[in-house]
Amino acid sequence: MSLKDLEILLAFVFGAIIGSFLNVCIYRLPIKESIAYPGSYCPHCKKPIRWYDNIPILSYVLLLGRCGACKARIPLRYFAVEITTGLLLMSLYMVFGPRAKFFAYSALTCALMVAAFIDINTGEIPDEITLGGTAAGLAVACAFPAVFDAVSRMAALKCSVLGILAGGGSIFAMGAMGSLAFKKEAMGGGDVKMMAMVGAFIGWKLVLLAFFIAPVFGAVVGVFAKVRRGSETIPYGPYLSLGALIAMFCGNDLIKLLFSGL
Repeated sequence: MSLKDLEILLAFVFGAIIGSFLNVCIYRLPIKESIAYPGSYCPHCKKPIRWYDNIPILSYVLLLGRCGACKARIPLRYFAVEITTGLLLMSLYMVFGPRAKFFAYSALTCALMVAAFIDINTGEIPDEITLGGTAAGLAVACAFPAVFDAVSRMAALKCSVLGILAGGGSIFAMGAMGSLAFKKEAMGGGDVKMMAMVGAFIGWKLVLLAFFIAPVFGAVVGVFAKVRRGSETIPYGPYLSLGALIAMFCGNDLIKLLFSGL
């Protein structure tokens, strides 16, 4: 195994470990419980999870998706979040390498994972993620201008601020138009804050690309939900997250392709 292969493997392992913590956030943030204390416990029997039953991915497989103490079934989401986070961080490392952009985009990816799954479960996106993430994006711009391909902190900060305005403003405008058209709230405030957070990390061009990508996936699922269950609304956070991920991985190439003929 080469050094590069080892680094990629470690990125996956690191991502899976982070994914285990993200599961804690997904479960505890909506019920207003501390994510730091107490340690991991079974939601059914409330017993602490032993360290060897808390190994990301592996423990779920060995325990056949059940609690080691009470044998209650553990939601598949725990396994999915761990392996997905591992794969995403590994992929980010393969694209960006050990640079500031990898760490910044990894942080944003983790925030998007938490926001998307909480939105699926509760229909809300916590301010702790979106507002804290927006502040983090601004801090990243000040500390690591290279994340925005900028030559100065001021230029990077400008990109971040414009990203916040473009991300939050685009969703707010779409929600306002939807509310006028359908005579009811069309977009939650959590979605606005979430896209502001995304813009704070990736700038205005990429966040607008994410804004236009998200409806492609959301519309398909929305039609299916309407036909299958008669649902009038769907959580939009997961599709905004997916759009943001596509923008992070290949947004610049997509923009060049779209405007190459102009």
